[in-house]
Amino acid sequence: MTDVGIVGAGAGAAAAAFVIDGTVPDADVTVLEKSGGLCGRAATRRHDDLTYDYGANYLKSDDDRVVELITETLDDEGLVEVTGPVYTFDADGTVSPGRDADEHKWSYRRGLTQIAKRLFGRTDATVHRRTRVETVRRVDGAGDTDGGANDGDARWELDDADGEAHGPFDVLLLNPPAPQTAELLRTAEWDDPLRETLVEAVGDVAYGSVWTAVLRYPFALDVPYYALVNTDKEHPVGWISREECKAGHVPDGETLLVVQASGAWSTEHYDDDPAENVAALANHAADIVGDDRLADPAWTDHQGWRYALPDAGVDRGPVDSARDAGLYLLGDWVAGEGRLHAALANGLDVGERVAYGL
Repeated sequence: MTDVGIVGAGAGAAAAAFVIDGTVPDADVTVLEKSGGLCGRAATRRHDDLTYDYGANYLKSDDDRVVELITETLDDEGLVEVTGPVYTFDADGTVSPGRDADEHKWSYRRGLTQIAKRLFGRTDATVHRRTRVETVRRVDGAGDTDGGANDGDARWELDDADGEAHGPFDVLLLNPPAPQTAELLRTAEWDDPLRETLVEAVGDVAYGSVWTAVLRYPFALDVPYYALVNTDKEHPVGWISREECKAGHVPDGETLLVVQASGAWSTEHYDDDPAENVAALANHAADIVGDDRLADPAWTDHQGWRYALPDAGVDRGPVDSARDAGLYLLGDWVAGEGRLHAALANGLDVGERVAYGL
């Protein structure tokens, strides 16, 4: 029996677990997720008769392996194409016909979290939700803290916030955003010079925050686009999208906007009163779309993502070296692109590397 531990249940972790479970018959995979949900920032909520993706907006068809995974390998029941192009707007809020008109954009009738749910559902992995990992520990065969990356008897153990121990694991995968992964490594009980090198490399990955407002209206918008994106990075709003362009998400005759603030605005207002942030973003949406009714939504929701989008990838040298200790890092920040397809593709890569190593 080979024991595999995974911290975080994001899209990358789900893809890796899917590959490992399918190619290593004796692998026992355990996933520890701090939240109550799956799929990380590809998050979905439901309210009454609404379904909405309030983090990542859709899955792009930018990776052939991911397209095959979603459309062929997994059950495609409920997979929906997001209709309408993405237009652009500038610092003055001027809208122009835009980009990505010919790309496939996908979600599910039940939202993007279906990706992780379906991947994990095809495995025998044990997923512990609301389990925050606080300590990572490398131990030798006798159970003593040991740092030897090349010690074949050494394994990984994890302690959660409730004092429960998990493991030992032959292989450990870390899927949280880079700042949280760096903190786990910084405090890890692992006596190896590689740990400090990893902490430095992972800690250098900068992240942008995103503060999101979800706005519901009892009328339909008559516009030709699915979404608007700010291309000059000079507007308080970075993105506006219409969830009614995803089949099954919004009742006919209604509008549900997902309004994501720019990184600068999100950082400045992250801890402000949520009601004030929602009102401000609703006003901006009304100005950009050119419809004063949007300043007064009938219902709202919100979410802040402190670690939303990596600015760049990580130095792969230390990440690759960590494999000798049975430690793998994965996620969009490892891929170097803050997109859902990149996280899934990286998870497939890591899963294959783990399976090959085992």
